[in-house]
Amino acid sequence: MSYQIPSPPPSLEELARRQQNVITAGQLRRRGVPSRVISEQCRRGGPWQRLLPRVYLLQDGEPTPEQRIWAALLYAARTGREDGNREGAVITGAAALALYGFAAVPRLPALTGVEVLVPRQRRLKDAGEVRIRRTARELEAISVHGLACAPVARAVADALREWTDAGEPQGVPGGGRLVRAVLREAVALPEARCTIPELLSELIEADLVGEVRVRAALDELLTEARESAVELIGRLAEDWLLPAPLAGPELRMRGGTYIAVPDLYWPKAGVAVEIDAELRCVSAGESAWARGGRHRLEYVGVRVVQLSAHRLAAEPDAVGAELRQALALGGTDLVELLATER
Repeated sequence: MSYQIPSPPPSLEELARRQQNVITAGQLRRRGVPSRVISEQCRRGGPWQRLLPRVYLLQDGEPTPEQRIWAALLYAARTGREDGNREGAVITGAAALALYGFAAVPRLPALTGVEVLVPRQRRLKDAGEVRIRRTARELEAISVHGLACAPVARAVADALREWTDAGEPQGVPGGGRLVRAVLREAVALPEARCTIPELLSELIEADLVGEVRVRAALDELLTEARESAVELIGRLAEDWLLPAPLAGPELRMRGGTYIAVPDLYWPKAGVAVEIDAELRCVSAGESAWARGGRHRLEYVGVRVVQLSAHRLAAEPDAVGAELRQALALGGTDLVELLATER
């Protein structure tokens, strides 16, 4: 049987280096620095300063933006027995987006507050520029420059909620343009920071899809993603050995009865494709409308294939095989439909 010897806790100098010179009172005491010495060091003109309750900066002068964020995280987090084992708090909102490198949000020096997400049962109050936001869900943390940050989708939702509650973010004109830019950046950057379904889920959870600027930006994003997917399928149809589909036709029966407007339709086979239909249904009325169109298509014999733009981009060959199979099977007892391209 082998035994692993636990590594000793880092020295004060090492811990200060890791945390950019920001230290908690508990971390200092565990290294033999009594409260009396902490108070003496933080006197006017002393080498240290108090940034937040029980959080100190081991230097004089103005703290950097990164040091302010470290102070916010250390103030809100529970520190375990081993230094560095902090849990129970993550940076979220605009501060997290700035750390992620979002070009649409103010840079770190321009931030006037830091939002920290903690479990609902934590007893913490706002302090200084730190704003506490609570959640009943389990915290997820992503390390960004050594700091625990909320996942991108959650940070975006918290930033939008903060901005919609307070009007427009300080120093950033054009709230609608900012919302659109942030949503686009969240899903379109090369790092693939989050998917549209993840983002939509967080916006619904935050009760933001009813806010006019958020809904307009979200609809624009979903429309562009769907149109891009339709265009991609049209380009790949020949590679997949498929006939060219109709894009967005209005389908009616011979008597004029309206049926639906699928994203793609193969009239000879009686196969329709709906792309990200569930993402466009963020209200009960929209869900009922989408279900109604799908039921009418199936009632007249059309085979309906549900696809996601994300899966199409990630697994194009699998999607092509699925569509080939659907076209081979075709519709069932298909009623003749008139298709009008829009």
